[in-house]
Formats: sequence, C-alpha cells, structure tokens
Amino acid sequence: MSRNTFMPNRRRLLKASAAGATVLAMPGLIGRASAMQKLKVAAIYTVPVEQQWVSRIHIAAQAAVDRGEIEYVFSENTSNSDYERVMREYSEAGHDLIIGEAFAVEDAARQVARDYPEKAYLLGSSFLPQDDTPNFAVFDNYIQDASYLSGIIAGAMTKSKNIGMVGGFPIPEVNRLMHAFMAGVREMAPDTTFQVAFIGSWFDPPKAKETAFAQIDAGADIMYAERFGVSDAAKEKGILAIGNVIDTQPDYPETVVASALWHFEPTLDAALAKVKAGTFKAENYGIYSFMNQGGCSLAPLGTFEGKVPQEALDMVAAKQKAIMAGDFVVEINDEEPKSS
Repeated sequence: MSRNTFMPNRRRLLKASAAGATVLAMPGLIGRASAMQKLKVAAIYTVPVEQQWVSRIHIAAQAAVDRGEIEYVFSENTSNSDYERVMREYSEAGHDLIIGEAFAVEDAARQVARDYPEKAYLLGSSFLPQDDTPNFAVFDNYIQDASYLSGIIAGAMTKSKNIGMVGGFPIPEVNRLMHAFMAGVREMAPDTTFQVAFIGSWFDPPKAKETAFAQIDAGADIMYAERFGVSDAAKEKGILAIGNVIDTQPDYPETVVASALWHFEPTLDAALAKVKAGTFKAENYGIYSFMNQGGCSLAPLGTFEGKVPQEALDMVAAKQKAIMAGDFVVEINDEEPKSS
C-alpha cells in the first residue's frame, strides 16, 4: 500500500511511522498481551490526509506517535472498492488497532471485523455498535457544541441576514453541525435566511467554490465552509466565512472569523487505553467529541479580535459555560437541512 506525496502547504505537520506488535483476544474484549509494548495502529482514509475530517484523526495519531505510545501507518485516497482489501491487509499484518472511516463501506468493513475477531477496529460510522461485531467500535464528530457557538458569532456578523452553507453530503455527520450552526445564528439574528447546498463529494474544492459563488451572488454575506473551496470563494468576493473541523484562519486571515474545531485525541486516547487494558469492545465513542469531553472547541478569534460585537462574545461565553456544566445541551438534529 502506498501513500501519495505530501502537499507542501497543508501537510507540513503531518507525518507517520511504522513497526510491529501482537494482540490478545478475550470473549467480547480485545487487548494487548503486554502494556509495555507500543501499540501498532493503522489507518485507512478514503481522502487525502489534509482533508478537514481526516486530518484531525491523523494529527491525533501522530501525537500518540510523538509521545511514544504507538507506531502508526496509514493509507490515504483509498477507493471504496479497495477499502476492504486494504483493511484485510492491515489486519493480516498484525496491527492492534485499525482506525478510519467506514461510511460508504459499512457492510464490508464490518465483515472484515467479523473475520478477525482478535483485532480492534475503531471506525467512523453513522450506525451504532452491533452485537455481531463485538470488536467494531464506532465514532463520529459530534461537534455540535462548537458549531452552535460559531453560529452565534456568524449571526452577529451578518448584515444581509443571508448565509450560505456548502456541505459534502447530507449525512448525519454534516447535518447535525449545520443545524447547530443555524440554531446559533438565530440566537443573534432570528430572521436570517439560509441557502443550503451539497456538492456530492468529500473533496472537490473547485465544485465547492463554484457552489459558494452562486450563493454569494444570491445575497449571502457569510459562508459556512463545511468543505474546502468555500473560503476561497468568500475571500475572492470579499465576504466572511465560518470554518468547520479545522482552523483555516491562518490561510484566510481576513475571511475566516471563527471555526468549530474537532479534537480526535479524546476518542483515540480512550480506545488506546482500552486496547492496552484488554477491555476494548463494540462501543459508541461519539461522546468523546462533545465539548465537555474535550472533543471540540471554538477556535480563537485571532485576527478578528475586537471585531466581533461584545454582545455575541458574552453570549458565547455564557453558553459555553452552561455546556461545560451540563446545564445547556445543543440539540442533535441529523435530518437533512433545507434552505429557508
């Protein structure tokens, strides 16, 4: 299995390494025979590692490498038709934990897990754990808390009360973040109109850019940049954007006001601890993306310090405090959002 050559601008901090290990299986529980050895982790990605969602998994894995906890290899740009083969090769190669995303290859991925019951699998999925795959845990980016807070800021910054939103696919992982963002916007600007569009791809910046141009031409003065390419359109048109999953403000210092950040570290760290302890099993790791678990946050305002109305900042601070205390829960709405 091979990796593409790193793109220089967005991959300057992304690196990987590899080595070997062994696993110990118990009924319903998967784990290492020796906690003294580094765990061997493999990842399978269907997109480039600089893509927003996948980059957060990759960075968390690299952090575990840097602290000497794991050895890590990965495959990127793996086609859906090739995913099962790559997953089987990593399983045969003696990896303790295999991570990645199984959204479009759910059945094949779960079959591999059933064929290798002594291995641990932690894969992004829209579905819950299942009894027939006790070694297949699932996770998701439940960063609706941070998305809601970013919406409050957007609601305070829009002048036209018209916001464009460009997503990849209308699946729960995207839908819930869009709904949370829209709810945050309405806290400050309840009469806002939303233009919602999906490009049918996880990585097609030119298409996302063209879709964003159309929404800007239709009156949007802030763009919700769920996909790469949207902030490029906003920059060219001289309007603002809200980032998703990663902080792109360094690349768009005059464009990206705020971003909802996903931190995969709590999810991966929980899985690694359970593999080491021999207690890994089919569980839903989605909770580890919640703000009160350290799984998401609102990016610093950076270049927009002093430019966001104080009323919005006060609301963000109050809502964040309530979220962390468990006194306020951002609604999780997985239904497809519509233009309104």
